[in-house]
Amino acid sequence: MTSKSIAVFGAGPGLGQAVAHRYAREGHEVVLVGRRREPLERLAGDLAAASEPVHVITADLADTGATPRLAEQIRAQVGNIDALYYAPTPDTGFVSAAKLTPQRAQDFMPLIFYTVVALVQEFLPHMLEQGDGAILTAQGGSTVHGLPNLSGPSPAQAAQRNYLQALHAEVADKGVYVGMLYVGAIIENSAFHAQITTAGGTGRSWGPIVDPGYLADLLWNMHNTKQPPEASYPEAMLNR
Repeated sequence: MTSKSIAVFGAGPGLGQAVAHRYAREGHEVVLVGRRREPLERLAGDLAAASEPVHVITADLADTGATPRLAEQIRAQVGNIDALYYAPTPDTGFVSAAKLTPQRAQDFMPLIFYTVVALVQEFLPHMLEQGDGAILTAQGGSTVHGLPNLSGPSPAQAAQRNYLQALHAEVADKGVYVGMLYVGAIIENSAFHAQITTAGGTGRSWGPIVDPGYLADLLWNMHNTKQPPEASYPEAMLNR
């Protein structure tokens, strides 16, 4: 039987790596996509014990115009993918909403919104043709609720959420699952977790810390059951 495949766009040290490990354990052939080859190769080495091959592709996901070429590179490795996970992290972080300029807001759009739309255009037709597939994302809690001093990427993430909610409504009855996870906690081992702990804190002042493996299990279960379309950690965050 042909193995299933997933492309992990933004295979960073926190949740992205945990998702790659989770799907590798389930027998998926994994494509790791990110800007820097060295950490991707290290992750690929860690995944080498899995039964299916692991592939590394370097790409700047903020370059939306390069998406067709990236899609062809993925197809050359595994064919059309059965699932994609999209959660790259911007280079620049949060800014006060009062200080957010139109240009800075625009700067976040290619990485967070435009490229995921372009990837859906590339891979959704095959998913619809086979009547199966998954489009998965993970974003921070400020995607759901506007929070003071946490603007910047958040409006672009909210645009992504709106788009994926509409996409879910259109394709759910055609066998394609669109799943969105919102995390209102510090993801252990993530770049942000490393940043605040290096600065001398434990991260607790920013909120709870969550094991990325737990979140990866949550995403896998959402995909496997094809419900719900949206989930959050902590669970009550969507109900506020």
